[in-house]
Amino acid sequence: MFFISDAMAQAQGAGAGEPSLLATFLPLLLIFAVMYFLLIRPQIKRQKEHKKLIESIEKGDEVATNGGMLGRVVNLGDTLVVLEIADGTSVVVQRFAIASVMPKGTIKDAREA
Repeated sequence: MFFISDAMAQAQGAGAGEPSLLATFLPLLLIFAVMYFLLIRPQIKRQKEHKKLIESIEKGDEVATNGGMLGRVVNLGDTLVVLEIADGTSVVVQRFAIASVMPKGTIKDAREA
């Protein structure tokens, strides 16, 4: 009988100290905020920079593709770019496959190496 009364007293006291709604959702809100500032926001920034880079490509630019191919832009379309990768050798790639614009003379330096 002694143990039953202690258990009943603990059960009645447990209801009085329930956490508030804010204390329940605060950890979830903090996790979301950390995820936003560490993962989502930097990714959005990178996407905007890549879109700006792709829109600024002009004829004669030397570019590197995501596959690591270097080439000079010889023709531009809305979604496609023609790259000259060697004398007389051209390839067609999608615009979003261009990873970066290289400094002028990069292809010449690479061929000499």
